[in-house]
Amino acid sequence: MKHNMNIIQIRGIRGLIVAGAAVCCLAVGFIWFPGWVLMQLWNLCASYTTAIPVIGIIQGIILWGICIAAYFAFKRDKLVVCLKAPQGLSEDEIKEVFADLKEESTQDKIIQAMLKAREAELKYKSENIEDKTETKEEVTVNKD
Repeated sequence: MKHNMNIIQIRGIRGLIVAGAAVCCLAVGFIWFPGWVLMQLWNLCASYTTAIPVIGIIQGIILWGICIAAYFAFKRDKLVVCLKAPQGLSEDEIKEVFADLKEESTQDKIIQAMLKAREAELKYKSENIEDKTETKEEVTVNKD
């Protein structure tokens, strides 16, 4: 069960700059530019009549938002959003995933070293707890 998953990874300042540039380009392409076009069209219509005031870029962007909201509100094909919980894995798929993880972990030397260190740490803690309980038992026996 190998899935090809593409994950966006942002590493370091270069990745942040690239992600920021991508967000800026999307904002300009989908928000600012259509707002600028609508502002120019509005101001062109306003130049033919004195009853309509000229608008700036912010009002053009707001006009663009109104146009998009009206489009989705009045279009004939209704937009349906269906939220569905993801289906869980079957027992066989879960066993397969864990088998793959176990196989990968047995081959990875770093994971093996970490597991050995954790086992040693737990063993050391359990020995210390046993020593403390033995000392407390000896102290209680001596008091009696």
